[in-house]
Amino acid sequence: MSGEPPRPLEIHLRVNSKRGGTTMVHPVATAVPVQYPREEEGVKHYRKWFAWLIPLFVVANVAMFAITMYVNNCPRNSVSCIASFLGRFSFQPFKENPLLGPSSLTLQKMGALDVSRVVHKHQGWRLVTCMWLHAGVFHLLANMLGILVIGIRLEQEFGFVLIGLLFFISGFGGSLLSALFIQSNISVGASGALFGLLGGMLSELITNWSIYDNKLAALLTLVIIIVINLAVGILPHVDNFAHIGGFLTGFLLGFVFLIRPQFGWVNQRYAPLNYSPGRSKPKFKKYQCILWVLSLIILVVGLSVGLVALLRGVDANDHCSWCHYLSCVPTSKWSCHTEAAYCESNQLGNQLNVTCSSTGKFSTYFMENPTSSQIQQLCSQLCS
Repeated sequence: MSGEPPRPLEIHLRVNSKRGGTTMVHPVATAVPVQYPREEEGVKHYRKWFAWLIPLFVVANVAMFAITMYVNNCPRNSVSCIASFLGRFSFQPFKENPLLGPSSLTLQKMGALDVSRVVHKHQGWRLVTCMWLHAGVFHLLANMLGILVIGIRLEQEFGFVLIGLLFFISGFGGSLLSALFIQSNISVGASGALFGLLGGMLSELITNWSIYDNKLAALLTLVIIIVINLAVGILPHVDNFAHIGGFLTGFLLGFVFLIRPQFGWVNQRYAPLNYSPGRSKPKFKKYQCILWVLSLIILVVGLSVGLVALLRGVDANDHCSWCHYLSCVPTSKWSCHTEAAYCESNQLGNQLNVTCSSTGKFSTYFMENPTSSQIQQLCSQLCS
């Protein structure tokens, strides 16, 4: 913290961009002169933290991606690879994974969110491990850039404990909503946690409304950006339910974790000893307390009910016939209907014949003793 005492805040907007049009906005504090006790008198208002946890999360995600690519070992398990000079770190073919990453089988092995395994094999840990896996280089870079831009700012303002909890719980909430609605495909990525940070920014602005200037402009800009971000999720192969779940969880958590005392109480607390206010100011305003209680109740009930429903094998689409449009809207350019690839194969000497069961496509490959992983990769490419 600098040697000068804290001062009232004035809002400016800092805008940053990431993949898919995701843009983040956060109020940046600037000082306006006001008389306060000197710092040497031991007075501190809002503490500035050193951000180390969010960068550590980024390092952990990058490390996990490297481990995933090592396990993937494309040259051994696939017929062709991209960037083969990288050896076992090379990428799956574009037709199978256009994001420059591993195969879906590898992601599943490493802990991707697979609803059938969560429900029938009691692998609930996948709701958390999927947050640390990414489908490719582009996916990883986009999420990590967003997490750094938003997360470091929030950690500096509120500390590593609160922002760490916000990150984890939002990611879990995103995985939970995704698992309730998308049960035929695996899901990976830290997007739920990222959108949770974005939701926390919005609720932080609302609950600390009285300490900001230019608040309406900041709120309007932030809401527009959030709407655009979520709208991008209607594209195919984007798990928008993870985004929505993470955002809603982070939005509720922001009212609980990111609440600030009102300035009247702060000024009163750090006023000179001879200062006697006419009326004592409460630490928090009534609306802050109401939002705190309501958000905590909704959050606890929502996560509990969702988790119980998931473990009982509930498919939320059975209770909401239109909700699938929140994650993908079909057009003449693309289809939202995706299924796992199934193929029939037979080996004649070094000739491998593979037929895609869903499309009827047929192809012949010349391979000696292909592994099951190689056959599955060929099947995925043939059916895509």
